[in-house]
Amino acid sequence: MPSSENTESLVLALVAFLFAFALVSLLAWVFKSFVLTGRSGASYLKGRDRRLGVVETASVDAQRKLILIRRDNVEHLIMTGGPVDVLIETGIEGHNQFEQPVGDVMIARSDPRPTPGVGKT
Repeated sequence: MPSSENTESLVLALVAFLFAFALVSLLAWVFKSFVLTGRSGASYLKGRDRRLGVVETASVDAQRKLILIRRDNVEHLIMTGGPVDVLIETGIEGHNQFEQPVGDVMIARSDPRPTPGVGKT
């Protein structure tokens, strides 16, 4: 039967190994999530915004699919999956996700009104 000291040192070594493995796994996940792909899907390592992306897709039937793609701020509608891929519409003006509001928002201020029934005896 192994001695108590050997068992304790084995358990301590196993716990230390599991802790180191968990720490390395966490660091790898953080690096993959935030450095390689970034929060918006664009890479922090590239240092530029993506110019091309799929805005939306919709199934027409079992084979054909409509795809709205965006290049810079121009969108193009294409249909794929049939005998021939077709460009349906091009030059659709895209919208920025963070557009400025149309007009200034004005909040009217007024004097507080008394609550009905308060102060009456």
